[in-house]
Amino acid sequence: MIYLDNSATTRPDPSVLESFNEVSKKFFGNPSSIHQFGGTAEKLLFSAKKQAADLLNVDTDEIIFTSGGTEGNNMAVKGIALEHQNRGKHIITTEIEHPSIFEACKSLEKLGFETTYLPVNEEGIVSVQDVEKAIREDTILITIMHVNNELGSIQPVEKIGEIAKKYPKLFFHVDGVQGLGKVPLTLRKSGIDLCTFSGHKIHGLKGTGMLYINKRTKIFPLFHGGSQESALRSGTENLAGIVSLVKALRLIKEREKKEGTHLFELQRYVMDQIKEIEGVHINTPANAAPHIVNISVPGIKPEVIIHMLGEQDIYISTKSACSSKLKDESKVLVACGFETSRSTSALRISLSYDNTMGEIKQFITALKKAIKQFKDALE
Repeated sequence: MIYLDNSATTRPDPSVLESFNEVSKKFFGNPSSIHQFGGTAEKLLFSAKKQAADLLNVDTDEIIFTSGGTEGNNMAVKGIALEHQNRGKHIITTEIEHPSIFEACKSLEKLGFETTYLPVNEEGIVSVQDVEKAIREDTILITIMHVNNELGSIQPVEKIGEIAKKYPKLFFHVDGVQGLGKVPLTLRKSGIDLCTFSGHKIHGLKGTGMLYINKRTKIFPLFHGGSQESALRSGTENLAGIVSLVKALRLIKEREKKEGTHLFELQRYVMDQIKEIEGVHINTPANAAPHIVNISVPGIKPEVIIHMLGEQDIYISTKSACSSKLKDESKVLVACGFETSRSTSALRISLSYDNTMGEIKQFITALKKAIKQFKDALE
């Protein structure tokens, strides 16, 4: 199998699975229980949180464990909105956010909040000036993704963070799901108040994630109950999932340092080869994250190519896995100004450190053959 849909999910690392099984078998006690067995589980939970904080260079009490990106994004957006609505009800975001941000903002609009959806340029990048111009007296939140999950475009979140520092009454949230382990991001003193991460995008397990919330930031909890996770996310902690997530985080950080050029080499090869295919367009900008290549093949429905490749055990995708079974057209490519023939024929190739150059060469050969077969059939 050649798996090139890593932006949708990644293959769990064997050692991550091993840590999950080990904790499930040996440390299944409830961390909230007052007996010694529960106390052992609680110590392991704290140890995992400290390790996660150290890896992200933040404080231990700034990490909240979640079930993944969607929950983390909803916690951040709705949590800020509900906690600070007396201060204002204006939110700033972009037109190309993940559905978990876009739909969260839409849901808040039903409660009287107002959202400004900023445009992006043809590379899928928001203007820093547009962000600053959009800030109003009643703005309480800016929420912008770090790396776009369809195009791979990198948003200028560091510069936006510097702007956010000038407005102490608003908060800045970053959806960091796609960038973790591929595109470095500093959280401490960055102007970023909240940042979302997901385990299954970094060879961890589905149902695991983290939300960074800096110390000055207060949010309204979406879950109420036993006051776990600093009373911000009640519910018995998924200790095995948490330990496995931190293991995945440590491993991906190590690979980012040691194998960072590997992804760039694979991406560059894919782009160079695709440029040679007549009638195929590359949508991903030049300075994108190293693991995503988005292309369009006008005249051919994406699912046709996906199924042709799938028959050879090669797997790519169209757009975000959270919206790929909905409308055919990519909302992200439309926002970038691409014509309909490109926005409805997009394919996404997303890489991982596990992919080899041999796999990529085999994929390119299969892709060229699939496109040629389809075009020959039309003639």
